[in-house]
Amino acid sequence: MSEWRNGGMGSFGASIIQSPGHSPIPPFAHLAIDYMHPEHHLSSSATLQDIVIGLSDGLTVPFALAAGLSGAVQSSGLVITAGLAEIVAGSIAMGLGGYLAGRTEVEHYAAELGREHEEVRTVPATERREVQELLVGMGLSEATAAQATAELTQDPQQWVKFMMKYELGLEEPDPRQAPKSAFTIAGAYAVGGLIPLSAYFLTATPRQGLLWSGVITLLCLFVFGYFKSRLIGQPPVAGALKMAATGAAAAGAAFFVARLVSG
Repeated sequence: MSEWRNGGMGSFGASIIQSPGHSPIPPFAHLAIDYMHPEHHLSSSATLQDIVIGLSDGLTVPFALAAGLSGAVQSSGLVITAGLAEIVAGSIAMGLGGYLAGRTEVEHYAAELGREHEEVRTVPATERREVQELLVGMGLSEATAAQATAELTQDPQQWVKFMMKYELGLEEPDPRQAPKSAFTIAGAYAVGGLIPLSAYFLTATPRQGLLWSGVITLLCLFVFGYFKSRLIGQPPVAGALKMAATGAAAAGAAFFVARLVSG
C-alpha cells in the first residue's frame, strides 16, 4: 500500500469521520473502509515479473538457436557450445537490461518528486486546487473535498506523495530492486535456457537432440504458460497454448532458415 493509505489518510480521514455535523457514514466512507480493509495481494509481484521475463525468454531463445543449429550442423557438441555461449551472453544482457530499467524507474521517480516538491513550495494554491479536483474526481462532494484538501495539505510530505500517486500515477520504487531484478532475470534466463539444451547432452545427433528438446521445451512452455496465466487472472489453457505456440514458431522458423541457408 502507498504511504498515503498507511499514514497520510489516517489524520484527515479520522477527523472528518469523527467531526461534529457529519453523518455516521460520510460521502467518502468508501475511502476509510478501503483504508481499514485488510487486503491480500502478492507481495513479491516485481520478483515474479522478473522470473516470468527471464524464464519466457530463456525457454524460447536458446531453444530457437539450438533448433536452427540442428538444421545446419551434424555435431551435438557444436550445438551445446553455441547454446551455452548464448545462455551466458543472454543472461548478462537480460540482467543488465533489468538493472538499467530499475535504475531508470528510481531516477525518474526522484526527478518527478523533486519537481512536485518545488511546485508545492512555489505554487501552493494551484496544487491545492489540483488536490481538490482529484478528490472530487474520486467521488467526494465539493464541500467534503475542500475539507479533505485542507487536512491533507497541512503536511507537505503527504501532500506530495498524494500528488505523485494520484496525479502522476507513480508509486515509489524500491531502490534495491534494480540489482535484485538483474540477478533474478539473469538466473531465470539461465535456468530456462538450460532446459532445451539439456537434451543435446544425452543424444548422439543434433536431430535426436532437437526431437527431445522440442518435447521437453514445449511441455515446459505449456506448463509455464498455464501457471503464468492463472497467476495474472487470464484463461490458463489459452495462455499455455499461446506460450507453447510462440516457442514452436520461433524454433520452427530458425530450423527452416538454417536449412535453407545451409542448402
